[in-house]
Amino acid sequence: MNHDDALELTEAHYELVISVDARRSGQYDDVDKPRMRARIYRVLETAFTHAKVARDAVHLEDRGDGVLVSVAGRIAASRLLGLWLVEVHEKLRDVNRDLAVPLGLRIGMHVGPVRHDDRGISGRAVDLACRLADSSVARELLDAEKADLVLVTSQSLYEEVVGGGGKFIEPAHYAPARLELKEGEVTAWFHLPGRPAPEIPGAGPATAAADAPLPAGDDESDGDEDEFEAVDMSGHLPGRVGIHQNVRRDAFHNEHNVYHGNVQMGGSTNQVTEQGKG
Repeated sequence: MNHDDALELTEAHYELVISVDARRSGQYDDVDKPRMRARIYRVLETAFTHAKVARDAVHLEDRGDGVLVSVAGRIAASRLLGLWLVEVHEKLRDVNRDLAVPLGLRIGMHVGPVRHDDRGISGRAVDLACRLADSSVARELLDAEKADLVLVTSQSLYEEVVGGGGKFIEPAHYAPARLELKEGEVTAWFHLPGRPAPEIPGAGPATAAADAPLPAGDDESDGDEDEFEAVDMSGHLPGRVGIHQNVRRDAFHNEHNVYHGNVQMGGSTNQVTEQGKG
């Protein structure tokens, strides 16, 4: 490894991190799981192609029951939150038309410093994106709303990109929930594509609501306990009640991340297969 390569591995670049998890992946048997995984990749890769996201700007890592993605800073985050998300939703609906049990996806997004090495990506920005996608609120929304896709963004990403609106981006269609992580309280924003702002499960007159247990066969819990408390989010959306969630996990939230312009990828980039519409 030469000096330039060594420096590249130690430098963190601001990138958009996307964590994609499949709903109740533990209920898929050894025959169905490869098919489920193939559908996820087909949905994501088709969306990248249709959204005209350059293949060399995308890093993909397989996570067994999902995919971890980072997108170089030269690609506008608004394109991923707008056109790309629309394409993901449309392709997912197309895939689900022939399935008795629809594929459900939870997507977490955050922008922050990311480091690349020979084995993939790392950083607290990666940790937070994964925790957002894995949150109990996200899992419950899919079931409560009978939806096939939920997006969860960090507070900083909502403020910097979503809040400004844009093509295919509707800030009013997002609902907040507070998450209490080990590092302190953060706010996440939840969105069900094609629908109004969701009512967060557990919000209402009650002052507290217990986290519902995962359905049998769901392998997405790591044994940590989540606690929920209804809280007033009137500072963000008038009249809306949110959820306070205590999560005993390692995660990170940076209130001041700004998605800067041209950013070089810090390692090898996986190729995204070109696919036509269909």
